[in-house]
Amino acid sequence: MIFNILASAGDAAPQASFGFMEAMEQGGIIAWSIFTILVIMSVGSFYILFTKLFEQRKVMSQYAGVRTNFWKAATIKEGAAKLDKNSAWRQLVDDALAAEDQHAKMTDKLEAHDWLHGSLARSEDTINSKLASGLPFLATVGATAPFVGLLGTVIGIYRALINIGLAGSASIDKVAGPVGEALIMTAIGLLVAVPAVFAYNWLQGRNKRIAEMLSAFSTDLLANINSNGAVKPAVPAATARPAATTAAAPKR
Repeated sequence: MIFNILASAGDAAPQASFGFMEAMEQGGIIAWSIFTILVIMSVGSFYILFTKLFEQRKVMSQYAGVRTNFWKAATIKEGAAKLDKNSAWRQLVDDALAAEDQHAKMTDKLEAHDWLHGSLARSEDTINSKLASGLPFLATVGATAPFVGLLGTVIGIYRALINIGLAGSASIDKVAGPVGEALIMTAIGLLVAVPAVFAYNWLQGRNKRIAEMLSAFSTDLLANINSNGAVKPAVPAATARPAATTAAAPKR
């Protein structure tokens, strides 16, 4: 009897292995193509997230110098020399000075306030557009990645139904691979879409904060130029450092 059991065990079919690679191999070129598209979407989303975050942090960190060093200068031209040449704040100052020079060359009676205001508004729009570049890709990934994964899901379920029809029975070894492929594609699509949506909303909120700072700075520039330097925003006073040591109490 023991020999019969061993013989039957040796004649049994080998146990099928199930996993990510096995499911993808069963899916063939279609499954790998969908998986490659989702990977490209994910890599592109994280690249945009980190590059835009670095760009936003640079603009925000430069604003502290604008609030302290720029407005301490006697004139706007002297203050511009204290700003980084490639910064958004330097661009606003340079555009304001260029608009002021251009208005002096005009022959019609266009008010300086309207001309300067329009020039600064165009400069703000240019900076905001640069900061917003790449965000449409995040929105596209967040909206389409679940459907790309759903396409893999539909194909996996379709293959499972074909295997059931060919085998004549819904045995686990016939449907486990296609169904596993379908579930994997659904999960990957969600894993790609959710971070992209969070990144888009977070970066968009930070861009709105930067837009508010740019608008406030351009308003201060406009007021300063129209008043010939008489109007300036309040410069935050430097906080005094506490004394390192305190005087010892006199002995009685």
